[in-house]
Amino acid sequence: MRLVKTSIAAFAVAGASLWGLLAPAPASAKDIVINMAAPDWLPTRFMQEEFDRSYKSKTGNNVKLVIDFIPWGSFYQRVAASLSSGEKKYQMIVTDSQWLGDFVEGGHYLKLNKYIDADPELQAVIADMHPVLLSTSSSYPYKSTNYYGFPQFPDNLVTAFRKDLFCNPTERANFKKQFNQTLPCYYNEWEDVDWDRYENIGKFFQRKKGDKLGDGVAEDDFYGIAYQMGKPYDFSSMQANGFIWEAGGDIWDETSTKPALGVVNSDAAVKAFDHYLSLEKYMPPVAKTGQMDIFVVQDLYMQGKVAAIVDWVGVMGPVINPKLSKVSDKTDFAEPPGTRKPDGSLSRWSNIGGQPFVLTTWNSDEVIKEGLDIVKWWMSRPVQEKFVKAGGQSGLLSVMNDPAYATWAPYNRAYLDNYRWQKDVWHIPEFFPLLTEQQEQFDKAITGQVSAKEALDTVAAFQDKLLREAGRIK
Repeated sequence: MRLVKTSIAAFAVAGASLWGLLAPAPASAKDIVINMAAPDWLPTRFMQEEFDRSYKSKTGNNVKLVIDFIPWGSFYQRVAASLSSGEKKYQMIVTDSQWLGDFVEGGHYLKLNKYIDADPELQAVIADMHPVLLSTSSSYPYKSTNYYGFPQFPDNLVTAFRKDLFCNPTERANFKKQFNQTLPCYYNEWEDVDWDRYENIGKFFQRKKGDKLGDGVAEDDFYGIAYQMGKPYDFSSMQANGFIWEAGGDIWDETSTKPALGVVNSDAAVKAFDHYLSLEKYMPPVAKTGQMDIFVVQDLYMQGKVAAIVDWVGVMGPVINPKLSKVSDKTDFAEPPGTRKPDGSLSRWSNIGGQPFVLTTWNSDEVIKEGLDIVKWWMSRPVQEKFVKAGGQSGLLSVMNDPAYATWAPYNRAYLDNYRWQKDVWHIPEFFPLLTEQQEQFDKAITGQVSAKEALDTVAAFQDKLLREAGRIK
């Protein structure tokens, strides 16, 4: 994908060193290399480039950060293989929050409480973190006060849409005539978009090559909507979970001992998953193959082939970059659609994204100190602000609450507003087999091999058996 091969320098703002003037390096300065495993995308590319530009160790040591950029599709497998091999290759890891249980229980991730307790600067970072991130990205067990990481990049889902189409008077008039609904152009109009209207948007903007589209014609077959329908890693689950939560269903709850059977495949969950699947017909054909991951969704939109997408904030930087995107000047952003509740309001629950970064357990005291200094540098307000202005996001309340935050990027308002609707998937050590089976069955439903009910029945039976054997269901 073009996203992961492009320098983040195109997004960053040039500036002086953020670390300030430092004391002269001692004569005994050491060369210390910190190897970090990380997914290959804008937020981690920016971190490497900003570190190389501006970081100076406060100890006077010559500290070098070397990030091993790993494609998302194989990220978990590569990190897991390294940790299980005992090679002790990485001193730090940008980890998905769901991995915490697996790798904490495996003895790989360093518990940070004693270091936080001894360091007022780290205490200040913890106090400043958004509480959702503190519970999902930093703690294990889930929502405990045992801390292992700090947010390298917080993320959630937003809508990107073609304002040249949604604000076109003719398209708006035709949509109103066909569906007796408003084709959303303005942010407040998108605030009232439920999945039913999103489906109508999908129907409405399906055009063949040469059909009238906005003030011109479609240069290729054109599609109304797109969201994650990808078998690799967690791509389908991250979108489908939101449908299930919004409809009053649930995934298995790791904070209880209730069974998976009857919960994972409840009537509400089946209906919600079927709803998720039903919108596939209004998406580009790749959706039917189960290969529409977050980067495919992003790329189809940037090529000008889709009217509106739901995707992670983390992939939106390139969408507004004219060097990468055909629709950079035609795009605006809003919160994702939601499910209409009986009182007329919308439920917008979605699966929180983003990754904390952690230290590994085999580091020397000296490396731990340098690693924690990198954490404090990254979590400092000047670096966080620069990161946001370069296309990233912050999880610090002091930064998020800045009145100017929403102006630093066109998708920031949606990112901020959507934080009140975030939940997370499991953090337990059995996370990966749970996810793998779920992705497998979801893919069978996406590709038409099984029904929504058959898929969730299989997932529920698998999870119930696995979790009973693990002693998590009594």
